[in-house]
Amino acid sequence: MVVGLSHRTASLDVLERASFDAAAAARVVEELTASPHVEEVFVLSTCNRVELYCDVSRFHGGVADVGDALCRRIGLGVDQLGEQLYVHYEDAGVEHLFRVACGLDSMAVGESQILGQLRLALRDLHERGLAGGTLDRLLQNALRVGKRAHSETGLDAAGAGLVEAAMRRAVDVVGGPLAGRRALVVGAGAMSALVATTFARAGMDVVVANRTPERAQRLAAAVGGRATGLEDLRAEVAAADLVASCTGAVGHVLDVATVAAAVLDRPQRPLLVADLALPRDVQPDVATLRGVHLVDLEGLGADLAASAVADDLRSVRAIVAEEVASHAASLRAADVAPTVVALRAQARHVVEAEMRRLASRVDLDAAARAEVDRTVHRIVEKLLHTPTVRVKQLAEAPGGVGYAAALRALFDLEVGIGGGALPGDAPLSGTVADAVGRVS
Repeated sequence: MVVGLSHRTASLDVLERASFDAAAAARVVEELTASPHVEEVFVLSTCNRVELYCDVSRFHGGVADVGDALCRRIGLGVDQLGEQLYVHYEDAGVEHLFRVACGLDSMAVGESQILGQLRLALRDLHERGLAGGTLDRLLQNALRVGKRAHSETGLDAAGAGLVEAAMRRAVDVVGGPLAGRRALVVGAGAMSALVATTFARAGMDVVVANRTPERAQRLAAAVGGRATGLEDLRAEVAAADLVASCTGAVGHVLDVATVAAAVLDRPQRPLLVADLALPRDVQPDVATLRGVHLVDLEGLGADLAASAVADDLRSVRAIVAEEVASHAASLRAADVAPTVVALRAQARHVVEAEMRRLASRVDLDAAARAEVDRTVHRIVEKLLHTPTVRVKQLAEAPGGVGYAAALRALFDLEVGIGGGALPGDAPLSGTVADAVGRVS
């Protein structure tokens, strides 16, 4: 099950309040896994979405626990968030994650940075000892789907990235090409590296400002730029034509006072400030300063809304549909595996019991006893081969787990099978408010 909100459903203010840093994500994971309904969980928090993916034992209990945790993070109740919070369950949840992994649900259609976030989530699961679990398999498949989408289609070119959108805005603001212009990148993380690299390729003079000088120097050296500390922001903003901030820090890195002072120090020329961070790095009132043009994620998202190519989107959607079906089939096959193991174990027990009975009644030498044992085992293996292979094949089709149930009934097998069935009134997709309403 996934519970979350994104740029498609929530305002930037709500997304900003909901965003998780590593410490907050660890706390909510600990909280939820201590609840009776949640077995595993990982948090996906990016600049345009906050989602909690969970393996739950019960739909209603799970959605209530996860929805409450997310609402506490935001500081608003389910009734106040209304349609902004959504929930996807079972196959619909798998499909949603696969779409996210491909970049189909992003502001910039086709962006691949989300794959990095999914790799971090996978690493976190492994560090918590959950390798091989439900969400581990799901994330492994999601990463494969994302890679397929980018390698087998032209999706990378279907939608321009947020950085390119910011650069187009900058061209309009400064009134000409960007080559030779000064660009200030605030931050030295993964997003900052992408920004700085893109600016350098466009021929811009790049300056990297960061709280940690060593990280700023490494990034600046990689793009042939110059590094500086945050204490020099006023002077660097004054000299820049384009400022892009993406630190992910808590609180505003660029406030009105700093930018206003920088504007006083610069010649009369326009400045574009692109806030690519969540929570926001730039105080919104910066937009009121004369000559300063501020654009944030919402504005850039609107620029990118119609940038995708239809044929590539159709191809990626087909990949997602194929992979969702494959994932569902693998889960059904996994559900059958305990039945097959139990059947073979029962057969082995019967053979061993009969061989002991034979040994007590017939005096066979060691060679004869071994030959009889091999013969009996071969007969049993041949008798079991077709039904066990066939039940695995049948299980991969929708409704196929019924064949495993029939096998258990026919052979009176005792199999411990985990996981609750999908409740009759559990929606595959909808809003958290609707789901909580059903509970109450």
